[in-house]
Amino acid sequence: MPVLHNHSHGHDDDGHHHHGHDGHGAEPATAGFKVRRAVRFALAGIVLAGAVLAACAIMVSTGEAVVVTQFGDPVRVLTAPGLAWKAPAPVQTTMQVDLRLRTTSTGMQDVGTRDGLRILVQAYVAWQVAPDPDHVRQFVRAVRNDPDEAAQQIRSLVGADMQITASSFDLADLVNTNAGRTKIGEFEARLLSQIARQLRNAYGIEVQQVGLERLSLPNTTLQATVARMRSERETVAAERTAEGLRAAAEIRSGSARDSRITVARAKTEAAEIEAASQRESAAIHARAYAGDPELYLMLRSLDALTDIVGPNTLLVLRTDAAPFDMLVHARVQDSAPAPGAGGAGSEPKK
Repeated sequence: MPVLHNHSHGHDDDGHHHHGHDGHGAEPATAGFKVRRAVRFALAGIVLAGAVLAACAIMVSTGEAVVVTQFGDPVRVLTAPGLAWKAPAPVQTTMQVDLRLRTTSTGMQDVGTRDGLRILVQAYVAWQVAPDPDHVRQFVRAVRNDPDEAAQQIRSLVGADMQITASSFDLADLVNTNAGRTKIGEFEARLLSQIARQLRNAYGIEVQQVGLERLSLPNTTLQATVARMRSERETVAAERTAEGLRAAAEIRSGSARDSRITVARAKTEAAEIEAASQRESAAIHARAYAGDPELYLMLRSLDALTDIVGPNTLLVLRTDAAPFDMLVHARVQDSAPAPGAGGAGSEPKK
């Protein structure tokens, strides 16, 4: 059976026709609106949830710490890299603290040494915030997480400690032509031990290294240093000269001692040889005397005359005294006839 639709046609005052439907399509339009509204609410909820999650998420990077504050009061310190959570702002907020290594230079500092001289020293400090929650909180409270303020405090502290440290060293311990006598390493180690404890306790800062960048001398100190170096060189020269003289004296003394020993040995050997020769001569004389005493006495007398009488010798002596009696005896013997000189056929006198 066909369904009849009733259409109402109306005319407004200007003569236009308006066509209307009797309730058909109203329900579908209402349902579509509800669906669209639900989708909008879902998207808004998702966006809101994402915003809430983003506001609550904390990403901790390597080399930094994150301080979670609640109404300005630090409640948590996160040092491990990764994702963490907090309450959304303004209930809780975050603050990043740089944990990387930094260096700070003190600039030239005028300090005095133990021997009363002035030097100009510039040092550097390698430091970082200690990576543990207590020291991070201490750093935030002490300098309000301002590295520049921390560097200023470090410069002031190191400048004061350098004066204390330098007063324990002489100038020659820091400036010396002999590198083996300098104590720069000891100076740096002592300065490090002094400032490391103070910075850790007061600011939560860990000092990794302290070193001297520059060390120079004012004019007055430079003149005193040159004079000291000259004196040291003169002292070294005097010591070496004294060592040379002492070595020369030892050599001379040793050679003189060796010479005396050699001469004494030679004299001893000569005396032994002379004694042996005298013994041998005495033995020879004894054998000669034993063989023919008269001949021995005559020869000895002749030897004595040879030693005493020279070409120009004038002696007035008795001729019957030895050894001059040999002259008389020799003349008598020369004038006596030779045996067998008598007449021919004569017999020798018995």
